[in-house]
Amino acid sequence: MPPMKTIFDKFDKRAIPNLPLVAFEGRIEVISGMGEADRAVDFLLKQPILGLDTETKPSFHRGDGHKVALLQVCTHDICFLFRLNHIDMPDSIVRLLSDTCVKKIGLSWSDDLCVLRRRREFTPGAFEDIQRIVGTYGIEDMSLQKLYANLFGQRISKSQRLSNWEADVLTEKQKLYAATDAWACIKLYEELQRMRTEGYKLVHTHAETPEEGAISDNQ
Repeated sequence: MPPMKTIFDKFDKRAIPNLPLVAFEGRIEVISGMGEADRAVDFLLKQPILGLDTETKPSFHRGDGHKVALLQVCTHDICFLFRLNHIDMPDSIVRLLSDTCVKKIGLSWSDDLCVLRRRREFTPGAFEDIQRIVGTYGIEDMSLQKLYANLFGQRISKSQRLSNWEADVLTEKQKLYAATDAWACIKLYEELQRMRTEGYKLVHTHAETPEEGAISDNQ
């Protein structure tokens, strides 16, 4: 039987740059037309689980503001990047986001829902927010990068976060960044579910030594 996974209540961000880099390795499709969006949504609504995220062009000056530009929706091996700044929020995307059957996983998803609903109002369907789950494990971190480092010992690049998501053409680095963030939500959710079943050890990083109770078993 493999050893029980050890996780930390707070992952040391200083350790992240030394971790091996991980990224989505599946197919990435950019959706810029209505017909493409319809076909992609039909496919996605047949999947058992989806990871979702959004990207918005950053604002560097007070008073500037931009609508959400990209919705990325991922399965285990394919990610669709819906360019909302090109197609806005067609009925097909509203149908996807309102669906109550397919499990959809996000992180800080309430914020994403707010920016999406500024484009078009809809009733959110079946969503799970990882930030609402990790606290039940004793994890205090909330960022995707620290959570992934904690659970998998790997580093997700955030180098494209402040890039221009309204550019005429997305770069390969932007596409990979966006897809990785959505895919990582599935990975985190499934690993948390596995840990719930198989158990884990939680290290309290504020404790002086493990012998003083910093490690607790959770079954």
